[in-house]
Amino acid sequence: MLDINIKNQIKAYFEKIEKPVALIASLDDSEKSSELLTLLQEVAEQSDKIIVSTDGQAINRPSFSVGAVGDKARISFAGLPMGHEMTSFILAVLQSGGYPPKVEQAIIDSIKELPGKLSFQTFVSLSCHNCPDVVQALNLMAALNPNIEHEMIDGALFQPLVDQYQIMAVPTVILNGEVFGQGRMGAEEIIAKLDTGSAEEEAAKL
Repeated sequence: MLDINIKNQIKAYFEKIEKPVALIASLDDSEKSSELLTLLQEVAEQSDKIIVSTDGQAINRPSFSVGAVGDKARISFAGLPMGHEMTSFILAVLQSGGYPPKVEQAIIDSIKELPGKLSFQTFVSLSCHNCPDVVQALNLMAALNPNIEHEMIDGALFQPLVDQYQIMAVPTVILNGEVFGQGRMGAEEIIAKLDTGSAEEEAAKL
């Protein structure tokens, strides 16, 4: 499924993993589930710090979660993170494995301080150029804050969910079952939208 050049790139990235990472798949009898398992196994072969299991209990199938071994996984992918989303997948593995994110400390602090339980879903298409920015921002937030969960959903594979939320464009972000936003967003914009007090804080700093 992955060519040798991509495997070599992934292997080089995965040398930065500090602690073991589990990829836990929730599968059914579909061809896409078979493809997903092959993808996970090929990725896991690039590092001895990655394990794959198929005993996931997720409702959306095929899907898989990414998390440090022993921790509750907070990042998941419903569908195959191919195309533009492959980078999102690799980064999720690195960040779950303890690789420090390349963002400003102020943003990291803001993410860690966000209150309440936040359950995000991002609907994407694998050909969408703006989707990975949103997926990676929310994955980062989930990696840093134990109260945040994020699931990427390939709209092409989950039509009932697309209909349920009346998704008309990608990326569309759902927060706790309600539409949160559409279009390209980075972590700073998402935090600002969540934290109504952030404007006052910025004003106070100035």
